[in-house]
Amino acid sequence: MDYDLVVIGAGPAGMAAAAEGANLGLKVLLLDEQPQAGGQIYRRVQQASPQAARVLGKDYIEGRALVARLDASGADTCFGAFVFDVSSQLDVSFQTDGVFRQVRARHIIVATGAMERASPFPGWTLPGVMTAGAAQIALKADAVIPSGRLAIAGCGPLVLLVAQQLLRAGATLAAVIETGELYNVRRAIGKLPAALRAHRDLRKGAAMLLGIWAGRVPWFRGSADLRALGTDRLHAIQFECQGTRQKMDVDTLLVHHGVVPNHQLTRLLGLAHHWNPEQLAWEVVCDALGQTSRPGVSVAGDGASIAGAKAAAARGALAALGAASALGAQPSEERLQHYRARLKTDMAIRPFLDTLYRPPGWIEQPADNTTICRCERVSAGTIREMADLGCAGPNQTKFFSRCGMGPCQGRVCGTPVSQLLAQRAGLDVDQVGAYHIRAPLKPLPLSLIASFDPDESSPTAQR
Repeated sequence: MDYDLVVIGAGPAGMAAAAEGANLGLKVLLLDEQPQAGGQIYRRVQQASPQAARVLGKDYIEGRALVARLDASGADTCFGAFVFDVSSQLDVSFQTDGVFRQVRARHIIVATGAMERASPFPGWTLPGVMTAGAAQIALKADAVIPSGRLAIAGCGPLVLLVAQQLLRAGATLAAVIETGELYNVRRAIGKLPAALRAHRDLRKGAAMLLGIWAGRVPWFRGSADLRALGTDRLHAIQFECQGTRQKMDVDTLLVHHGVVPNHQLTRLLGLAHHWNPEQLAWEVVCDALGQTSRPGVSVAGDGASIAGAKAAAARGALAALGAASALGAQPSEERLQHYRARLKTDMAIRPFLDTLYRPPGWIEQPADNTTICRCERVSAGTIREMADLGCAGPNQTKFFSRCGMGPCQGRVCGTPVSQLLAQRAGLDVDQVGAYHIRAPLKPLPLSLIASFDPDESSPTAQR
């Protein structure tokens, strides 16, 4: 089956893109791995109970409006669909209900969102250590919170949000360990005047801080040298805070050092990327409407570059307007100006946040015995040895060390490996590059590939 527009990813950007495209008269298909629309940020928002709404907050519930707009748009949707390849002719191959399906698109919008930054430190692979985002997913999906004593370590708005949500849900929060450099605050003050355009977001951040302090949660600012201690699982954590060594017994440690674009699919598509030295992340090279270096392919939301959920929705709509224009439609200038104005407001706070919550330098310089590739158990020392032997980048390093060859296919270790190689060689990360990505994007059974029937390849679409 052919579609004018196939949107991959049903978070804020993908939902907005699909709805806008359908409203412009395009034949649209929206694909997502999850069983329903919402992405990570609005996961299960349609089923959220009043109690869940109280715990997760007003911003979470606001996602219902995006879902409702998508439902009313007439766009086809296929959930539980994992996209594992896109051909040069824009044939989109995906798995749904255990069956191989394929559709052809005239234009594709990639809206695959973000993933949490890997921040290797001693003990980070122990059971009991997880990301703050993973804990939030468990809370949204199943109303589950970590048992026992819990600590949150890292930097970024999500640290505050998850701490607040877990406190509301009844978790025992033993400490918040803020790892951002203290001088980040001074650097961020210069960005504050522009951020005042997003004064509502600033007020929300202040309210979250006050709520955590009101809960009498110990707060350690300017912390470094984080270590998770234990043999078969986490038992305690150690860290240094302003010259003093701290140790506390905990059952669970949540870690968060910001998010980075999920660029597996954009790499597979061969799109141009560049390294953002402020956000310490790869970004897709694109114009204001999300058009990339490859004709017929646009990107939207945090899968292109990190800007947050509100900006993602505006960027998704703009990408759909750009796609419609490329396909011969005539989007109104009024709609373009509307979304551009929204995006400008939503982006106003971003330079302030990027400066205030810049990841600390110590997570970029793990000790030699720290595991970098969890799948293949490759250490930071081994990566540095590969650089000393002359490996020119992550792909050559993979050949000699198997780093990045495990089940996650480099999703977790990719950024740290590029950074380590660049540091050791004295190069920019752009010069070192990233892993080459090949289909399938995740391991697939051969039986699935063999089951493909081109005559029965259209998805079971829902409206």
